[in-house]
Amino acid sequence: MTGWFSFLHGEATAGDVLALARVERVLRDAGSAYDVVWSPGFRADGTHFADVDPGAYSRLVFVCGPVHGAQVEELHRRFAHCVRVAVGVSVVDAGSPAVTGFHRVLARDGAGDGPGLDLAARAPALPAVPVVGVVLTHGQHEYGGRRRHEEVAAVLTRWLAGRDCARLELDTRLDAHDWRLCGTPAQLEAVLSRLDLVVTDRLHGLVLALRAGVPALAVDPVEGGAKVTAQARACGWPALVPAERLTKASAEGSAEGSAGGSAGSSAEVSAEGTLERWWDWCLADGRAEAARIGAGFRAAESVPDGVPDAADGLVAALREASEAAAGR
Repeated sequence: MTGWFSFLHGEATAGDVLALARVERVLRDAGSAYDVVWSPGFRADGTHFADVDPGAYSRLVFVCGPVHGAQVEELHRRFAHCVRVAVGVSVVDAGSPAVTGFHRVLARDGAGDGPGLDLAARAPALPAVPVVGVVLTHGQHEYGGRRRHEEVAAVLTRWLAGRDCARLELDTRLDAHDWRLCGTPAQLEAVLSRLDLVVTDRLHGLVLALRAGVPALAVDPVEGGAKVTAQARACGWPALVPAERLTKASAEGSAEGSAGGSAGSSAEVSAEGTLERWWDWCLADGRAEAARIGAGFRAAESVPDGVPDAADGLVAALREASEAAAGR
């Protein structure tokens, strides 16, 4: 079983992999044994062309994508003794060697017949995974030597890459001209409200997630704690991780690796354990807590624990400041 997901210089799209799952189901139901060849750039632990002995196979199936180009033509040369079938593919040039090299082509389009349904449409049902917004900053240079932003982002993104979730990179910065950014707070809130969780090291990443009723796994990127820590306390939100918890573990893990130990063994496991504990809490009890806090914000009620916001004292402060200025 091959496809563009098999080539070192190909690509694995979600549609390709779902199309493969559909064909796998058909072959399993028919009792046919098969192997799948993966690009080492996509699945390092899979079976790669370098591992495959063509002589061990009698048939080759090419799944999805365009049947075009030198890489497909090379399959015909390498597996010349095999019966070769392409399924769910697009035929760009019916006379090209990439197409004519197959014994049968079951096309989705371009073969002269009416278009057929893409294989991904009828792929087996998928498990639900959480949708996670990631809101990070690499700025805030006003904190000087206490900044741990780069280290925190490195640990968080490496950890997130290993989580089974749909990650969505977001920015609280608004821009009326860049289509990739929201142009109004309402647009950003519309996105946040549809998430299951927000992972952030930004104050407004935390506050806006809670305002939308969505739990936030917050990390304060400033050593010793700064505005993210203060805001989590003001909101009564417990899912907060200090920078030192991540950066100290990362540094210790690197030191162990350079000393010949297993990189990231005990210290990094401890950091990941902390993140995973709050991750699990956010996706369980944290949902109801975030919904409660968000409802309080939207109802313009006092925030948890009766902590006011600064605007409550603005009018009195303006009056007092004006009186003091007039008395000078």
